[in-house]
Amino acid sequence: MFKGFTRFLQRPGERLKTLFGTQDGAGEATRPHIIPREEHSISRQLFSDSALKVLYRLHNAGFEAYLVGGCLRDALLGKSPKDFDVATNATPEELRDLFRNSRIIGRRFRIVHVRFGREVIEVTTFRGRPNDDHGEHLAQQSEHGLLLRDNVWGNIEEDALRRDFTVNALYYNIADFSLHDWAGGVADIEERVLRLIGDPETRYREDPVRMLRAVRFAAKLDFTIASATEAPIHGLAPLLLQIPPARLFEEVLKLFLSGHAVATFHLLRHYGLFAMLFPEAEEAMEELAWAEPLIVQALANTDARIQQERPVTPAFLFAALLWPGVQQRSQQLQVDGFAPIPAQQAASQQAVSRQLQHTSIPKRFGLPMRDIWDLQQRLPKRRGKRAIQTLEHPRFRAAYDFLLLRETAGEVPAGLGAWWDAFQTGDEHEQRRLLNKIDADPAGSNDGRKRRPRKRRRGKPSGPASSGHE
Repeated sequence: MFKGFTRFLQRPGERLKTLFGTQDGAGEATRPHIIPREEHSISRQLFSDSALKVLYRLHNAGFEAYLVGGCLRDALLGKSPKDFDVATNATPEELRDLFRNSRIIGRRFRIVHVRFGREVIEVTTFRGRPNDDHGEHLAQQSEHGLLLRDNVWGNIEEDALRRDFTVNALYYNIADFSLHDWAGGVADIEERVLRLIGDPETRYREDPVRMLRAVRFAAKLDFTIASATEAPIHGLAPLLLQIPPARLFEEVLKLFLSGHAVATFHLLRHYGLFAMLFPEAEEAMEELAWAEPLIVQALANTDARIQQERPVTPAFLFAALLWPGVQQRSQQLQVDGFAPIPAQQAASQQAVSRQLQHTSIPKRFGLPMRDIWDLQQRLPKRRGKRAIQTLEHPRFRAAYDFLLLRETAGEVPAGLGAWWDAFQTGDEHEQRRLLNKIDADPAGSNDGRKRRPRKRRRGKPSGPASSGHE
């Protein structure tokens, strides 16, 4: 796959020693392994016009300009690159002056977004080592090693060895189209191994989200996680509880909306990371036989929709991930004397409140999620005008899909989903026939409970039984 790489990889000293230790076999070097254009397969034709504009403007202004990271990794794997990131020695302020269509974002890590219509090119300044003295630009770390702020500028070598995985420490130089490999990333791509640069425990403590990134890349690329890279994950998983819920929400979207959600889910559970993100779901899966099948099927459906380039919504995803916990709480509240509908409403509120301590759920997703749950109570109620009213609800389709999910997982008996399928696709005559069938079926009551017919008052009531109390 990599034309001309063999003789480079056989040279002594190619594999780097660690920057922070020797556990993982990747690390510090005085110079990169430079692969000339004629000996690598990456072409500028793979890059977006916007990325090339940023690279050339930086280069023509006298700055260093490199395309970095995942887009190069994916190109070497034969995949079509989608996200293009640029690294440079220009500071954020210099970048903002150079690109009118840019803005500086972030406090923890200051980066520059250069916007071309709907496409955004992310540009970062070379970063230095966090413990070095860089004058007023100092990194801040918590007592546990978590990087709280890191706006320390450095050179390209320091920047490369600050990156997380060897396969992401690749730099494409727009000046001569060469590929710079600072940490043996090309060899790891060939071996399909995901390896952290430096001492894994130190790197995870600096940023616990790297554990989630390791799982996401392993699932997405079908890579094996190097033994030293995976070894600390189980013990350090609780460090994710230090990460702000808003950031973890964004990470959950990356984990489950990349087209490899099922594989990601199984890896997250294997390493004890899923419980840090969705503790209630993890607990419910230990008690409810249908909980894991429901979540896995929801993730499989999400993967299928992404492969088909159909839209997906985090509202449905979170509805599925939190539903087992909602049902578990609801059942307990009903045991305590609550009626079904109030029990579910209370359980929903309690489950969401707990989840918000781990990941945020923006209202634009939280409200539709609650609608999907509430409609599960309305779908069995089909007498009179209720079926038409439910069908006209803006969240009906999502709720119907969710009902099918519950039937497939074995939470509820099959049958109701088929009725709604026939009702929503049938003409007026077919809908009337289905409704008449429900009215004629004594067992087809609205909520599964038999009701006594109400007595119609005629004339003036008489006697003690006329008090209106039954």
